[in-house]
Amino acid sequence: MTSPANHVSVNGRTYRRKPNPVVVVCVDGCEPEYINEAIEAGQAPFFASLKERGTCLTAECVVPSFTNPNNLSIVTGVPPAVHGICGNFFWDPETREEVMMNDAKYLRTGTLLAAFADAGAKVAVVTAKDKLRSLLGHKLRGVCFSAEKADQVTQASHGITDALALTGMPVPSVYSAALSEFVFAAGVALLARDRPDLMYLSTTDYVQHKAAPGTPAANDFTAMLDRYMGKLDALGATVVITADHGMNAKTDALGRPNIVFLQTRLDAWYGDGATRVILPITDPYVVHHGALGSYATVYLTGTRERDEVAARIAALPGIEAVHTREAGSARFELPPDRVGDLIVVAERLSVIGTTPERHDLSGLDAPLRSHGGVSEQKVPLLANRVATDLPERRWRNFDAFDLALNHLP
Repeated sequence: MTSPANHVSVNGRTYRRKPNPVVVVCVDGCEPEYINEAIEAGQAPFFASLKERGTCLTAECVVPSFTNPNNLSIVTGVPPAVHGICGNFFWDPETREEVMMNDAKYLRTGTLLAAFADAGAKVAVVTAKDKLRSLLGHKLRGVCFSAEKADQVTQASHGITDALALTGMPVPSVYSAALSEFVFAAGVALLARDRPDLMYLSTTDYVQHKAAPGTPAANDFTAMLDRYMGKLDALGATVVITADHGMNAKTDALGRPNIVFLQTRLDAWYGDGATRVILPITDPYVVHHGALGSYATVYLTGTRERDEVAARIAALPGIEAVHTREAGSARFELPPDRVGDLIVVAERLSVIGTTPERHDLSGLDAPLRSHGGVSEQKVPLLANRVATDLPERRWRNFDAFDLALNHLP
């Protein structure tokens, strides 16, 4: 990393330093329709105003369209093939265990947040769930804490001692819209009090897992988001909003989950122990999705030919595509050593599970909505400034800081 006076270079990209604060917001699970429907309902005046005074793009997230890979892509400016985080959960070949991918030891490159802090910028990060904090705050000299554990912050570990006092809110339930509101309230308070040069705010998709675009709960959430974005704007920040992934219903016409229990199928075909299905959506917060997403990887531990297994999986109802490790890693820009022999992607209305007994759906109080596949790849990329030199290209959610720092006045 190099740090000239007015620029910061990291992971092959150079970013301009700006005199005014820059805030990048990742709204978890926010496909463009959530914002469009709220505008149509008259509940999002800030977002509506961006049509005339801002920049409005549609971008693509990385696949698998899960939280960890995309948040890390946004704060590094590169895909998982470079930064190494390819899921919330994976099979660690070194320990031969299925583990959470939330430890910074799995990160293969630095973040632009840490690079800016090293260059003398004041940097702040607020995330909803604590699972992301150590990754987003890797080697960061600045503020970095989660709403989930805002009552447990220390100066040494989080760069702040008064996270709760910032908002006047109690620690929210992890299964609530209030968890995301805490992130925004803290961000606005930090901007008003400390004027960080660079701030990253990342929410939770609890609401989006339960409520489709245009429903009252979804519009109310977007209206809350709109109010806080308006406050950031009024405080003089350059604000860029994107998402880590979209969200889709994963049900049949009667609202029943469309689940391909892939491990059950493979065990029936090849016997126990011949294959291992890994679901990278898995994290500690499964009540709202039951660890069911539209992407999986498969490890072959037996002697079956890979092409034969791939063909049988591809023929299953609900499966959109099956890729070999090499082809899938190239297409989705993934680290080949951290995915299985096969990469399996479900159709838009389907999810992939392992076996029925491994998925507790008792917590679902609404028809299943989830993500993970290519059908959840479209996300908003919005800014409160008009871009002056916007290039024609395929925009990605991990271009958010590039847009904010290099293309907005």
